[in-house]
Amino acid sequence: MTERDVRARRTIDRRRRKQERLTRTIVVVGVLAATVGIAFIGNRAASGHDNDAAAAGVAAPGVQAAVTSTTTGPSASDADGTVPDLAIAGSEEGLTADCKVQPKSISVQSSGADVQCLQQALHRVGYYTGPISGTFDYATSAAVKQFQIDKELFVDGIAGRVTNMTLGIWPDEQMFVVRTPPPPAGSKDSWGFPLSSVSSVGDNAPPLPENSGTGRRVVYERISQRVWAVAKDGTIIRSWLVSGSQYNNEVPGTYQVYSRSEQSTAWNGKAILPLMIRYYRTQIGAIGFHGIPIHVDTGKPYETEAELGTRLSGGCQRQANPDAAFMWAFADIGTKVVVL
Repeated sequence: MTERDVRARRTIDRRRRKQERLTRTIVVVGVLAATVGIAFIGNRAASGHDNDAAAAGVAAPGVQAAVTSTTTGPSASDADGTVPDLAIAGSEEGLTADCKVQPKSISVQSSGADVQCLQQALHRVGYYTGPISGTFDYATSAAVKQFQIDKELFVDGIAGRVTNMTLGIWPDEQMFVVRTPPPPAGSKDSWGFPLSSVSSVGDNAPPLPENSGTGRRVVYERISQRVWAVAKDGTIIRSWLVSGSQYNNEVPGTYQVYSRSEQSTAWNGKAILPLMIRYYRTQIGAIGFHGIPIHVDTGKPYETEAELGTRLSGGCQRQANPDAAFMWAFADIGTKVVVL
């Protein structure tokens, strides 16, 4: 190898090392900025009481504005402006161009058809150029983060509900919601509480989900946006639709009611939350059941009973006021709450 060749090789090596350092810097800065954004949200919301109404700060657009990136954005496309699908080697059965994922977050713990669907969608819009492998690797996470940055979504590298809806791969949520016929006027449950237009009792109530616990409890199934109040012997006392969180802050698990307030306030002070029953603490407030929020400035409700069964809140489960009144009587401190 000539001296000229040696100098050229050294120049190439220096450029490669410089690029690697730049890439690592971009990743670290992005992670730090996203972390700072999360901390900022938590500090801003900590003065509030409950994680609902306008408490969409848990996934508020704009947090990622602090993230610095020198990537070039979407990759090159065909002449007609579209990005062709990659060849899918050994794809999972059922993967199609218009695939939909299961209604749950996709992250490093995920694999298989859902990840393939995500990778295909990211490739189609120009953010992913790797194989449709079904493995949620570093390249997939980086593509998700860059997509979230560009679309002004919450930046965490996890493909959750909002990210997947933006990509067009989230399923139609209403297909999982069972709407029972409105009960006759004046109908009451076995406790003597009036029913709302979205509540039901006895054989008219949808059956309990599998693995929803035992004994006296409240069961909340996120996918169906439905709540059940269950007696000690397993009898369904009452079931009703709610409006749960738009985001990923409802964590499956078994909890206990730990706090109650006849009236509370959203973290930003713009909404009144009647009959608030808390069962889950977060870094920016509490999650629980309450009646339909009321605008502080106008006195008007945030939604109607007809809109229950649709995810509209920032964290809590909004209930029709008759259902909130029943829940207030049923869910004392210590009541078991099962979130599915």
